[in-house]
Amino acid sequence: MNYVFMTDSNSDLTYTLKDKYDIPVVYMPYVLDGVEYFADLGRGGNSKVFYDRMREGALPITSLLPTASYLEYFEPILQENDLLFVAFSSQLSATINNIYEAREILLQKYPERKFMVVDTMSISGPQMTLIMGAHALYREGKSMEEVAQWVEDNKMRSQAWIAVEDLKYLKRGGRISGAAAFFGTMMNLKPIVVMGKNGKVAPAEKAQGRQKALRTLVERTAQNIESPEAQTLIILYADAEEDASRLETLLRQRIPELVDIMAVPVGPVIGTHCGPGTVACCFLGKERPI
Repeated sequence: MNYVFMTDSNSDLTYTLKDKYDIPVVYMPYVLDGVEYFADLGRGGNSKVFYDRMREGALPITSLLPTASYLEYFEPILQENDLLFVAFSSQLSATINNIYEAREILLQKYPERKFMVVDTMSISGPQMTLIMGAHALYREGKSMEEVAQWVEDNKMRSQAWIAVEDLKYLKRGGRISGAAAFFGTMMNLKPIVVMGKNGKVAPAEKAQGRQKALRTLVERTAQNIESPEAQTLIILYADAEEDASRLETLLRQRIPELVDIMAVPVGPVIGTHCGPGTVACCFLGKERPI
């Protein structure tokens, strides 16, 4: 290929897929207990420690990757190849401005190169769904423009239905008010949120209790998925393996055409904002409803 396909770790792309297809990845930072780390796509196997610390009261934070870091990632590629960068949603962080700034600097330095950035309007599982579809076209030898256009054409079809375990993490991120979090916790309400049309996480509905929340994810998946027999459905889980297994069982019962289901742990950067216990169904389907 005369161009390189690249993405970022906010896709929660597994390190096994990264290694299998040799996909270059920009690793995003987070801070836990005053120490900066970088997401490693699960390679270090330390997500259990991360979520245990959150349950114990630790308050991790995420931060922007500076333009200088993007230059370090991109320049070695552009010295020899064109570049297609498939980025997480511009509506969830200002870091995409640093990507664009790095692109401008490098195109001035390497004017013979092409450097395209695609804003997936997604993060984590929905972004990974788009990456998997786009990279299959890349491996088939499709041009940069064709692959980028496929992502543009399908990004509003990349859905995530998400159940969080504890409302306090959404409250910290400003997704719900303090009063809503308090009363929701008192009533054992489990919010269901989605990846919205605007590229942000949007509230969809509430379920009474954990089991009802899981069943709601399954039902909404059944209502929205298209061609389940021809795609990989991603189950995301943040230190919630038992619920992920239960979700897979319910999905196979409700949508028997599903052939391929992949359970993927939520990395620390995304986990900072959704919290331990989060589970989600991610797939290509109808246009996002919200």
